[in-house]
Amino acid sequence: MMVDTAWLSRTELLIGKEKLSKLMNAHVMVVGMGGVGSFAAEFICRAGVGEMTIVDGDVVDPSNRNRQLPALATTHGQSKAEIMADRLMAINPELKLHVIKEFIMPGRVEALLECNLDYVVDAIDSLTPKLTFIKAAYAKGVKLVSSMGAGAKLDPTQLKVADISKTYMCPFAQQIRKQLKGDGISKGIKVVFSPEEPVRESLMLTDGSNFKKSAYGTISYLPATFGATVASVVIRDLMEG
Repeated sequence: MMVDTAWLSRTELLIGKEKLSKLMNAHVMVVGMGGVGSFAAEFICRAGVGEMTIVDGDVVDPSNRNRQLPALATTHGQSKAEIMADRLMAINPELKLHVIKEFIMPGRVEALLECNLDYVVDAIDSLTPKLTFIKAAYAKGVKLVSSMGAGAKLDPTQLKVADISKTYMCPFAQQIRKQLKGDGISKGIKVVFSPEEPVRESLMLTDGSNFKKSAYGTISYLPATFGATVASVVIRDLMEG
């Protein structure tokens, strides 16, 4: 079957046929279709990655519209995974796409990582599922990049890519680091984080559903910038792998 690559001509001009071929033959999983994961998934798709798995069990809430790609006034109550699936397939109709419409429950993580994956994006914003997912990927040796806290921050120029052991000024990363250390993992997890001083007054408590007990305020562009940075890590690593 003839594969249409004309839409990737500008990408090929930049990176060359060999590296583009690596992207087209890669399988990337993005977990979480929120403010970070939705943008990461789109950028990974637009780079030409040939196979993707997206995971999210949530539906669009009005409060998502300030930062999440699938969230519009016309999509309230709709599945984020389904909206993103339609969008990704509209970008690349030849994409081999797997859609998993479920929340990341600790008991399901092992099964999710059983498929043949070249890279995983962790854009989970709830502590327990996130920790379970990171530990499982680490144990299996699956390449992973994890997004730390995109809330309570305003300056996109401060984002950094580093090992989890090198994070600072990020309350979410601090919790993750502490928990991982308790399980004997002190380094070896690639993350995107911001060392900007968080606006701590923007914290609110939630109902605790889906393992999420609190949330910080967010601005439109910051989660998207996290998503772009996470996607860049995946794409650059795949090209050089």
